[in-house]
Amino acid sequence: MVWILTGRLVVNNGFFGVLGMKPLLTVKEASQYLQMHKITVYKLINNGELLAVKKAGMGIRLRKTDLDEWLERGSLLGKLNPDYFTKIDLALDEYDKLLLKGVTMSQSGKIWHYPFGSVYYRLTKSGIKKWYYYYRVNGKRIRKVVPYAQSRAEALKVLHAKVADSFRGLHGFKKERKKITFNQLAELYLEKYAKLNKKSWRSGDKSYLDAHLCPFFGEEFIADITPLMIEEYREKRRKEVSKSTVNRELAVMRKMFNLAIDWELAEANPVARIKFYSESDTQKERVLISEEEQRLLAECADHLRPIVVTALNTGMRRGEALKLMWGQVDLQARIIEVTGTKGGKDRIIPINAALYLELRKLKNQNGTSDYVFVNPKTNGPYGDVKNAFNAACERAKIEGLRFHDLRHTFATRLVQAGVDIITVKELLGHSSVRVTERYTHSNKDSKHRAVSLLAIRLRAEDENVDRSVPLVSARESEESVSHYLSAN
Repeated sequence: MVWILTGRLVVNNGFFGVLGMKPLLTVKEASQYLQMHKITVYKLINNGELLAVKKAGMGIRLRKTDLDEWLERGSLLGKLNPDYFTKIDLALDEYDKLLLKGVTMSQSGKIWHYPFGSVYYRLTKSGIKKWYYYYRVNGKRIRKVVPYAQSRAEALKVLHAKVADSFRGLHGFKKERKKITFNQLAELYLEKYAKLNKKSWRSGDKSYLDAHLCPFFGEEFIADITPLMIEEYREKRRKEVSKSTVNRELAVMRKMFNLAIDWELAEANPVARIKFYSESDTQKERVLISEEEQRLLAECADHLRPIVVTALNTGMRRGEALKLMWGQVDLQARIIEVTGTKGGKDRIIPINAALYLELRKLKNQNGTSDYVFVNPKTNGPYGDVKNAFNAACERAKIEGLRFHDLRHTFATRLVQAGVDIITVKELLGHSSVRVTERYTHSNKDSKHRAVSLLAIRLRAEDENVDRSVPLVSARESEESVSHYLSAN
């Protein structure tokens, strides 16, 4: 299909032909020239969109020069949109006489072919007609279903709108977008996306927007926000907070603009051109060693100790542990079903012997409550245990330990015990192994032991190996590598 706006319209190798130099056109001729129904031409005349000449004995006539001028002003393109076509009461019989090229049957439906595209239906298994439209743009086939369409007329209206939109895009006619400020976009983002999809929207997204992003960008129109402005914000915030915090703020802003594009409020995402800070040097790798664990548990308050034991033996996040309910715990099968997770995917964690004893004790104490860890003041779950945890660490003389590090410790101990990374990923509830790798910090000795296993295997299988050469220990191996590096 080719549309050419140069004073005349050519469709599919001259389907309409050229009207030549005829100065006055009838409504039928004008409708052919403009590729629209006669009813549409009459409506445009009545609305003052098209100038018409009325003479006795001739009826309504339109000047070809006026049509050309009107086409070049883009009035036609401005009117070719879904809202406009839905107002047109298409007379399909007349429309088909004018434009229909042919009808074909398929195994499950029927197809109507027009110069600019096709509409068709397919019968579902239940016998319901499902309508589709089809057209080409620069050789690319566009074929999609028309949701909720009940007739060919409705599908045809959508086809008109889609073809017109494609034409505007090919020839640079940009749809005028509603101008909104960053503050307005932030409000839409929170109401239409964050509140519906993110559990941490209040403490995360809303906090970033209210405290930092909106004060900086708030009154700017989103179309005026440039990558340079975002770079200035990034540099300013880097002087105040960590790299990871800056990245979290920019991630919210990036998502906002992506949604703005989907909502047809923005054409591009300026954050997409901003390079985020590398966080490789900011990742905290704190793992609790056995001796520290004993000191910590000894200093934990009575209500805190079973929570810490649960975190160390399940890798559950703080919120998951504090909201754990007896309905998620099966002591007979010795499993815990973690629901309402950060990633939205439930997971099963086995209960080991150490945790089983703690849970049995709690069941005898708090068996009447729905929650495993019960706050006696509210008879509900604990809101937070940060103060109690920090106090226990201070009494145990343990520095730099966060509650989340108990999750690090759980994962690291599994890896050091030889558990494969996929199993660790499933227990932690991560969506990918790449995320799990942040929590698994294998030490040097375990790496040396792994390589030594290969040497032992080869030594056992190779009859020609010189057995007078001893297998070095991990410490000796490390020393020999250090000696080699210093010598070279």
